[in-house]
Amino acid sequence: MHSSTPYADEVKRVRSLGVDTGDIAEATGAEVGTVTSWARAKRQPSAGYRVRLLELISIIDRLSETMDAGYVPLWLNKPSPVLGDERPLVALREGRYKEVSRLVAELENDSFS
Repeated sequence: MHSSTPYADEVKRVRSLGVDTGDIAEATGAEVGTVTSWARAKRQPSAGYRVRLLELISIIDRLSETMDAGYVPLWLNKPSPVLGDERPLVALREGRYKEVSRLVAELENDSFS
């Protein structure tokens, strides 16, 4: 029996917010089965996946503070002109965290103004 890991806990928490396993896989570049293994604490993400996973979690946490949590998965999948009409999930997979982060910062600034 596997105990929980911080990565398993985070994957489960993100999924509880409505971001599905396929979206996590898309943002990290991992296979769906790999993400499921992380959630079940059977495996931990290797270095490259770990970076993308933590970037995704950071974005989700910030979005959850600025919009209804139920809208977060839609936002992640919605093409954005600021990202060259790419979806934020794909931009994250491509290593464009800073671009996505700037887009979230604009939402954060709007929500506090």
